[in-house]
Amino acid sequence: MKEFILHKQGDAKSLKLEKMSGEFILKKNDVLIKQTAIGVNYFDIHFRNGDYTVNQMPAVLGLEACGVVEAVGPGVIDFKVGRRVAYATGPIGAYTPKRVMKQHLLVNVPAEISDVVAAGSLLKGLMAHTLLYRVFLAVRAKKILVHAAAGGVGQFVCAWAKDLGLEVIGTVGDDKKIAAAKKAGCDHVINYQTNDFLKEVENITQGQGVGLVYDGVGKDTLIKSIGCLWPMGLCVSYGEASGKIPPLDINHLLLNSLYLTKPTLALYKANRVELALGAAEVFGKIKKGAIKPQITTHRFEDLPQVHEQMEKRLTTGSQVLVFDSKKK
Repeated sequence: MKEFILHKQGDAKSLKLEKMSGEFILKKNDVLIKQTAIGVNYFDIHFRNGDYTVNQMPAVLGLEACGVVEAVGPGVIDFKVGRRVAYATGPIGAYTPKRVMKQHLLVNVPAEISDVVAAGSLLKGLMAHTLLYRVFLAVRAKKILVHAAAGGVGQFVCAWAKDLGLEVIGTVGDDKKIAAAKKAGCDHVINYQTNDFLKEVENITQGQGVGLVYDGVGKDTLIKSIGCLWPMGLCVSYGEASGKIPPLDINHLLLNSLYLTKPTLALYKANRVELALGAAEVFGKIKKGAIKPQITTHRFEDLPQVHEQMEKRLTTGSQVLVFDSKKK
């Protein structure tokens, strides 16, 4: 078996497919998973290119996957061999056919949810749940702005927000993605590359602005995102797809007494009960049809090309790696 190893942070070619070494020694509360589908997220790119720190090299990247329990260590009581499980909040290390995880980081996958859907939905869904319910109760804002509305997290946030009855304004970086954003639930879609989204939001809201902005783009949008808020509004910066955000003058928040936060999913879902609850709500929304994940599958061996496509903003929805043609 082979896994993708990162020896040095850099471009997508830094990901090397190499033979796995060593045996799996299961310690207390360890679960060995034979992985069937692996989610690729923009967070992975930040770890690969050096935006985020990797504590130890060489490293295996990746945060999200689905698979089948192959063996369990001492103390494991929640999961049996043969059970389908998924994870999205643990340490990096998902780009591999087999992996050991602590049981408290795993969630059960319902029979109605396929492996591919689980691997392409859990992290994005948990982030959407966190953004809409935990960072702030989005229903109180009534009108929201979602950047990268056709992206992985963006589509989940838009669909879930629409299910909650919110008015959703979305932005995309390419006219080709407008249809995907509308399908995800956006009432209005703005191409922020060809239009001034700040002025467009002012026009759409008749000068009122929005109560919440979800900004996963970062450098190219954050200052104007803050400008889209009504008094006491909240800007949630949860990603940096356009690059690392430069130092911010806090006085940008002064005029309208605004709020800015940068949530970390792993902290919000660190509690086992909160993780299980969030996952159940994500899968429930999918089963209900309120969220319809748009997922593109790729061969495991094509991971570097997937990273390149994502960095060039050529993808929409979720990207998932699979190990065979069954795409369960």
